[in-house]
Amino acid sequence: NSGVMSLLRPLLLDVVPTIQQTAALALGRLANYNDALAEAVVKGNILPHLVCSLSEQNRFYKKAAAFVLRAVGKHSPQLAQAIVQCGALEMLVICLEDFDPGVKEAASWALGYIARHNSELSQAVVDAGAVPLLVLCIQEPEIALKRIAASTLSDISKHSPELAQTVVDAGAIAHLAQMILNPDAKLKRQVLSALSQIAKHSVDLAELVVEAEIFPVVLTCLKDSDEYVKKNGATLIREIAKHTPELSQLIVNAGGVAAVIDCIGSCRGTVRLPGIMMLGYVAAHSENLSMAVIVSKGIPPLCACLIEEHEDHIKAAAAWALGQVGRHTPEHARAVAVANVLPTLLAMYMDTRSSEDLQMKASIFTKKALKNILQKCTYLPALEPLLHDAPPNIMKHIVGQFSKVLPHDSKARRLFVTTGGLKKVQEIKAEPGSLLQEYINTINNCYPEEIVR
Repeated sequence: NSGVMSLLRPLLLDVVPTIQQTAALALGRLANYNDALAEAVVKGNILPHLVCSLSEQNRFYKKAAAFVLRAVGKHSPQLAQAIVQCGALEMLVICLEDFDPGVKEAASWALGYIARHNSELSQAVVDAGAVPLLVLCIQEPEIALKRIAASTLSDISKHSPELAQTVVDAGAIAHLAQMILNPDAKLKRQVLSALSQIAKHSVDLAELVVEAEIFPVVLTCLKDSDEYVKKNGATLIREIAKHTPELSQLIVNAGGVAAVIDCIGSCRGTVRLPGIMMLGYVAAHSENLSMAVIVSKGIPPLCACLIEEHEDHIKAAAAWALGQVGRHTPEHARAVAVANVLPTLLAMYMDTRSSEDLQMKASIFTKKALKNILQKCTYLPALEPLLHDAPPNIMKHIVGQFSKVLPHDSKARRLFVTTGGLKKVQEIKAEPGSLLQEYINTINNCYPEEIVR
């Protein structure tokens, strides 16, 4: 408000180097504060001054100037675009070749903040020639530089398969994969994130990541003391598992499913989410893979997530995953039903139906999970309690299962009468001619008329 920007600008061209650096640092801190101040830096025509002196100044000035560019570029795609337009990318890329690791780090950081916004900006960073130099930076001895370079590669790869391919072509995967066992937790987070962002796009990219022999090494990350390392490790496994049954099978063979299940059991909150999703993806591919989740005792921790977690999206993910496990055959559905999941899912569904838009997704996932399991479940003791509470749209699936099993199972028919199930079915008000009414008729036809009466 006092017009400081216009006073600082001439100081960037001062004859005394320390004054230049300090002025740049002051501008960087102002721009870092919020987007309005960052915009003032752009409007004050300060960026061209910075960029033109970037190449010939000393390392302290280069670090300060890169900090200003990062502080401006982080706020929005528009501000990042302003940096690209003033020709800063080429200068930043030159800084990646500097002998001073601090300058490389500052430049890498600024490039990452520009690339993370969208694929166009990311492409601009690639076109400026940054990727091969970033791959060289992750091989440098300084941990801080490795971290930032890995993070920037992650930011470049995330937008599209083509951008990820550029990072792969520069030979990044092998160097990233070697660092999975690095003792530094912050570096591991970035390395796992970068590999996930590459693997998520396509089967081919996921296979390239797997070929770098990340299994079983990556499973150690699931036991890490750092929550983010756990989460990013599970995310990487999820991004590989989702593509094909073959990749999922490879993870199962490496002991990945058991490791993810242990991980879900040992943590709380959003750290669980990628692991829950991963089990759902694996189970969705085939009967055998779903059975692998059941045999590895995956159902109890998924049930625990339904009960313990308060966030709708985590509960919805657990419901979805259980639906994927139970949807293949009566045997799969029984494994889920025996764990007493169905009443919990039904209660969740009834609960989310009544409330706000936020929970619409949770409601859809839960309903689908219930339907998936119910349509295969022939284990009647688990279905019977639901007859008392289910709304009509779920009721038809439950009654439908009874109408399939009872005609062929005399013991179940007897039990159905003694537990009051048949009585409950008589109380259901069904539309004449509806599917539900057909199911009820099929059940009634299994019994002598006086029992039905």
